[in-house]
Order: sequence, then structure tokens, then C-alpha cells
Amino acid sequence: MLAVELIEDPATATVALDPVRCRLLAELAEPASAAALAARVGLPRQKVNYHLRTLLAHGLVREVDTRKWGGLTERRVVATASAYVVSPSALGPVEVSPERATDRLSASYLVALAARAVREVADLLRRAFVAEQRLATLSIDSEIRFRSAAERAAFSAELTAAITELAARYHDENAPGGRPHRLVVLAHPLPDPLGERPSSPPQTES
Repeated sequence: MLAVELIEDPATATVALDPVRCRLLAELAEPASAAALAARVGLPRQKVNYHLRTLLAHGLVREVDTRKWGGLTERRVVATASAYVVSPSALGPVEVSPERATDRLSASYLVALAARAVREVADLLRRAFVAEQRLATLSIDSEIRFRSAAERAAFSAELTAAITELAARYHDENAPGGRPHRLVVLAHPLPDPLGERPSSPPQTES
């Protein structure tokens, strides 16, 4: 089972986003039959069977085995992944893309970069799973509380200089057998715990 599966087809995204089918996918972390699922989610077996056929048709679940109980044949299915994410490409012409951004200092450009990372890494993860290989990645997640906007700007300048120096030191355009990697650094205010507005460092008076 994949850890994360990328949904790129718009029709499949529509199927997966249905509340009932979302619930069924969550219940199918382990193989189960329509009868077992019906008892868990409180729906008629016929309705569960209908949703399972739809999920099967779109590749979101797969058949594991069949069992015979008296004169009946019971089919068990399981989700194809532990979690799913809808690719920005599922939106077709209105897909968010960094290439379309005009302001590279804007929050919308940051969102576009994050969306591209979701699309690229999820696709690489799927390929690595099929090839039974591990995907080499690096993730750093940290929080910083800046004392002022001036210190935030100073930190940004130092970080940019450090990354530029490291990239120049290790980048080799003509390395035999080398593989290009994408490095993206994101920074944004944390959401306010009360949901009022994004938190930001205090502004200094000029």
C-alpha cells in the first residue's frame, strides 16, 4: 500500500471527495467486505456495494480476495493508499503554477511552489513504490519567533546567502551520472491559534 497517492484525474478527484467514499477509504486501511463496512458506517450493504464499485472503477481501492459463505461469495477490498492528495493538475487550465507567477515575493507564489512540490514528490513516491526503492528526500520543519521585522529581514538575507553559497559549492552541471534535485525554502507566518489572522512580528518604528 502506498503511503500517499496522488490523484491527478478530475473524475477520480470528484469520486474521492465524496463524503461517504472518503469514509469508506478511511475504513479500508485494512481489507474488508461490503457487509463489514455497512455495519461500521451504518449504511445498507447495497449502497456500500455501489460506492465500492465506483472506487474500484477509479483505482482507489483494489480487490484482495474472495470468500465463500454458504451460497454467497464475499469480496474483500482495501484502499490503494494510506492517504490521498489531489494534484493541482486535476484542475487543468486553472492549475496553480510557479511559472505563471509575476510576483515571486507574494504568498500566492509560495502556494504555487508548495503545490508543485506536492505534484512532483507524490509522483516520484509512486514510481519509487512500483520500483520497490526508497526515495531520497530532505525535509526540515522549524519555527522561529522573530523579535522584529528587521531581524526577520536579516535572517532572510543570511539564509539566502548561505543557501546560495552551498548550492554553488555542490552544483555540478556536467557531473557524470549526477541527478538534478530541487531545493525550495518556504517561510510564512503561523496561523493565529484563535483563527483571527496570521501572526506576525511586531513592526519597529522608524
